[in-house]
Amino acid sequence: MQQHLILPFVLASFMKTCTGTNWCYQSQENCTSPCNGPEMWPIADKACDGKAQSPINIVHRKTLTDKRLTPLQFENYQNSFESLIQNIGHYVQVTLPHNASVIGGDLEMPYKAVQFHLHWGNKGGPGSEHTIDGEQYPMELHIVHIKQQYSNLEDALKDPSGVAVLGFFYEESPRDNRKYDPIVKALQSIVKPGTNTSLGAVSLEQLIPSQQNLTKFYRYRGSLTTPGCTESVIWTVFENPIPLSKEQLEVFSNLQFKDGKPMVATFRPVQPLNGRKVYRSGGAVVLASTTLLVASIAMAMGLSQPN
Repeated sequence: MQQHLILPFVLASFMKTCTGTNWCYQSQENCTSPCNGPEMWPIADKACDGKAQSPINIVHRKTLTDKRLTPLQFENYQNSFESLIQNIGHYVQVTLPHNASVIGGDLEMPYKAVQFHLHWGNKGGPGSEHTIDGEQYPMELHIVHIKQQYSNLEDALKDPSGVAVLGFFYEESPRDNRKYDPIVKALQSIVKPGTNTSLGAVSLEQLIPSQQNLTKFYRYRGSLTTPGCTESVIWTVFENPIPLSKEQLEVFSNLQFKDGKPMVATFRPVQPLNGRKVYRSGGAVVLASTTLLVASIAMAMGLSQPN
């Protein structure tokens, strides 16, 4: 009987020793630095145990084509801005002026950009939050937007569709992506958590793929990928990745967490779909192809008619 009582006591002691009130990533978990890793996030915030959590693994063959997912329209993404880039202790974040917005692609109204942040692996290893058919990319960019009527993210999160996040993958390239020079340079000044520095003039347009490479994307309803895990997010995840060299990807791993450890593997594991549907764009492409086909047939018939 005593043996049966000892095991629960030992487990309870271990849980008390190896968990804490702060949330953290799997790469930070150990008994010398107590924190609540992803599996324990519901302790940090009950919403993290919800049924519509993000990120997810997107299985392409199980996605549903939605003709309403026409190409998004990016307003003022080309405008340069200056801001602060911050090491907030979990990842890197940049606050945005509210003059850039996105609409279309079945978004019911314009959503204005408020911030972007990134999630990455270890020295260019797997680090994206979303995965495609189980493939994890080296890094992922999240551009966070809120409905125009809201003044801040906190208020927008109270609306079940108040937040729209655009997700972009990165892939390793043999050459540096010079458009990212301002960010890579700034990272050297924010190694320590809680630090920030000025980010030279950049535009959102220069950080993402070109307009013609933004027609293929996935859409689903989900949540924030960190506590509080609020399920108020319309997710748009783009297929075409952004190229960065191995050296550029590795610079992110030089940053530090709040506990002084290297800031690596800053991603939440994928979450269950729980019956949610994932949609993909493609209607516009099909319609365009059909138009071209009809035009080609008409031209061929015209050429074949006798004079």
